[in-house]
Amino acid sequence: MRILVVQHDPELAAAIAECLRSTGFAVDVVADLADAELKLGTTECHGLVADRAQPDGDALRLVAAHRRAGWTRPVMMLTALDSHAERAALIEQGADDYLVKPFSTAELASRMRNICRLPVTLAQAPRLCVGELEWCRSNDAFTRAGVPLSLTVMEAAVLRALILAGGALVTRDNLARACAAERDQPTSHAVDALIGTLRRRLGPPDLIQAVRRIGYRLVEPF
Repeated sequence: MRILVVQHDPELAAAIAECLRSTGFAVDVVADLADAELKLGTTECHGLVADRAQPDGDALRLVAAHRRAGWTRPVMMLTALDSHAERAALIEQGADDYLVKPFSTAELASRMRNICRLPVTLAQAPRLCVGELEWCRSNDAFTRAGVPLSLTVMEAAVLRALILAGGALVTRDNLARACAAERDQPTSHAVDALIGTLRRRLGPPDLIQAVRRIGYRLVEPF
């Protein structure tokens, strides 16, 4: 898979590209939004890593515009801000995931593997796995390291939504909606409680990462 990195800091761009290439991605690097638009229009790119603050504007505007046009490429945004408003804006306007600077390039590569891994034929896949966690869709059974998991209806609904996201962030509201088919839509606080019991049932090491005030994602233990 080919990843486009939009990063104006040459040292950081080189570090990101080196780490992604060592993970198995092909990587193109550009230093501003104008070159990013040109590259996206002329090259088959399967994912995007972009620093939000670019010399010629806000990279999130590029992402939002392409999302409105039907663009479905996985997007990882990099930001210097760590506020609820910033996190909400990134997710609401089209980012699949984000990292706050400074960050580990190894974590960036791991996150990109997660958000890029789902095939187009996901809806037909008979089994979905995140690390040692597996969901067999034919009988709606969950196992971890081959051990069957006994889940309530609501816990299973939350876990399905997280697995289907393939490591991307799922907002608390979307997790609540995933439960709505099973009963009246729960509140965000009820979703937090479900996550707590689900973590205990899954056991260590923890596979569910919280993104404060926004939602949750599945991660593979390092």
